Amino acid sequence: MPPSAPISPAADQLPTRAVAVWAALDPLVAAGRPLQVLDVGGGSGNFAVPLARLGHDVTVVDPSADALATLNRRAENAGVGARVRGVQGDGDQLHQVVPAGETGEGSYDLALCHSVLEVVDDPAATLRELARALRPGGTASVASANRAGAVLARAVAGHPVEALALLEDRDPAPRRARRPARRRFSPDDLITLVEAAGLQPGTWRGVSVVSDLLDVTSGADPEAVRRLELALAGSSPYRDVAAGLHLLATRP
Repeated sequence: MPPSAPISPAADQLPTRAVAVWAALDPLVAAGRPLQVLDVGGGSGNFAVPLARLGHDVTVVDPSADALATLNRRAENAGVGARVRGVQGDGDQLHQVVPAGETGEGSYDLALCHSVLEVVDDPAATLRELARALRPGGTASVASANRAGAVLARAVAGHPVEALALLEDRDPAPRRARRPARRRFSPDDLITLVEAAGLQPGTWRGVSVVSDLLDVTSGADPEAVRRLELALAGSSPYRDVAAGLHLLATRP
């Protein structure tokens, strides 16, 4: 999609940092053909509800009962409750809640895996499960945190020790008491995981090249930031230091 192309009205409420992901999805989801969509880790429906508003049927699998309750409320308030189904489950155990069809093939046209690989127990297993759920020819949308972007963000924020730890793929806060460290990926890491799951990756792009770096009080015009994000998402060296990575991949 050209950088100046409009984003579907259904995505108007998405945060600016998600604009590049939606732009990649738009040719698929705005084509007018209803799709069966699986959203792994889709939580409260940031993508599921806009997709349902476009006429697609969306199944959201998430381990959080609270997030799924919020999803149901948002879907009902948007008038698309009948098109959105929430299922409690884990990404690396999808087969327990999303069984294959009678032929053993998946039935989903599109599967989303956004900001999930950083926190699941087994990223490789999660992508294999995702690939299994897709029909042949189906598309996976995979987004993850970018290690280079995380290094830059920590450095700019005045935390050089944490930035160096991230650069060396170490935990930037090893003494944290509650949560384990989030994983970060390089583009090569992400492509290798996708290929190992039996998917054919397309071109990767950057997610939030500048929007996460802008102070909320900067006064920048949100629409101008959205246009800039689209222009930078597919271009190096800008995409290389984005906060996140995104690619579309196809099940052969």
